[in-house]
Amino acid sequence: MSMKVKIVNSSDNPLPDYSTSSSAGMDLRANLEQAVTMEPMERKLIPTGLFMELPEGFEAQIRPRSGLALKKGISVLNTPGTIDADYRGEIGIILVNLSGETFVVEHGERICQMVVNKVESIKWDQVESLEESERGKGGFGHTGTK
Repeated sequence: MSMKVKIVNSSDNPLPDYSTSSSAGMDLRANLEQAVTMEPMERKLIPTGLFMELPEGFEAQIRPRSGLALKKGISVLNTPGTIDADYRGEIGIILVNLSGETFVVEHGERICQMVVNKVESIKWDQVESLEESERGKGGFGHTGTK
């Protein structure tokens, strides 16, 4: 199943694409005039040169790339980041260097992945009480460690 999404690519990088036929996310690439150096614990907004028009009822989630996280300690700070259907600005990625070493982001480097999901709008039904459930009010470790 696929849908068409309008996209403007102001970079010289390829459009986001799936690495395999079963991939959930598409890699996004850095669009840089010069490399960006990130010191340990530093965060930077990295441009992609991409602008898109998602259909109403959908969002794009921005997630870290597992290889960058494991090998280099690089993550997306607000994970998952949400791109709303009515946003038309450039997609910017907030990267954070969680390692103890300097990391350099190069132009064209795959910096995150993007997953497009359907979202539902809700209308609140304000009530005086909620139905009981097996879990009840238990949370934050309530279900145990087994």
